[in-house]
Amino acid sequence: MTAPRQLHLVDATYEVFRAYHAMPSLRGPDGREVGALRGLVGSLRKLLRAPGVTHVACATDRTLTSFRNALYPGYKTGDGVPPDLLAQLGLVEELLPALGLVVWPMDDLEADDALATAAARYRDAFDRVVVCSPDKDLAQCVEGERVVLWDRRREVVYDEAGVRAKWGVAPASIPDWLALTGDAADGFPGVPGWGAKSAAAVLAAHGHLDAIPADPAAWTAKVRGAARLAASLAAHREDARLFLRLATLRRDAPLAEGPDDLAWRGPGPAWPEVAARIGARADRF
Repeated sequence: MTAPRQLHLVDATYEVFRAYHAMPSLRGPDGREVGALRGLVGSLRKLLRAPGVTHVACATDRTLTSFRNALYPGYKTGDGVPPDLLAQLGLVEELLPALGLVVWPMDDLEADDALATAAARYRDAFDRVVVCSPDKDLAQCVEGERVVLWDRRREVVYDEAGVRAKWGVAPASIPDWLALTGDAADGFPGVPGWGAKSAAAVLAAHGHLDAIPADPAAWTAKVRGAARLAASLAAHREDARLFLRLATLRRDAPLAEGPDDLAWRGPGPAWPEVAARIGARADRF
């Protein structure tokens, strides 16, 4: 039987942040902090050695602001990010191509927008697209068993049924769920009074924010405090629509590659020099 043709999509910004907090401080030959980069390399090495991993692309954030900051001043920024972490982020765009990996650096958009664009654009060229991230924002990309979300840390794969079981709504309703409940990581609060369970119950019945009837008597979901929730939504509906726009991933990122361009064929000729700069062994791929 032929192995399924898969595309793995990696959020390199998340991988660097996670590695920074998980790895000990490490210095490269020139004295610069490289622990997060070494962690990224180790994570990618593990992925690339896994069975069935043949096509891989990565997205990263060139800056830690996007068009969303212009829409909502409270949206996440790079404030408070340690300078030695920011300095390592700047090298990711050089490291990944040296490893032979396609990288999409985002400026006005975010890495998540690039991943969402890739999942939609390449889904028909592969038997399965695997979005490698634990980020619930990316659950909106899931489609049946064709596009899945893989939390590599917990070794959990979420297909459409898994998203419904985890968050209580269909993948397409994830942005609406975030608009109602808020997203502390992204810096917006949601609608007062709405929690994960109430939002899931109402959206499971009505699908999307603007499909929720203004009159709670018309809700097909039985939710405690429905009148209070409906009043809060009525008072904050424009805020909720703004939060929905913040939570909805774009699918128009400028990705130039065709499906075959995403095949990983091993490190490129620049890899030994880049590996030496961060104190990594070049021969482990």
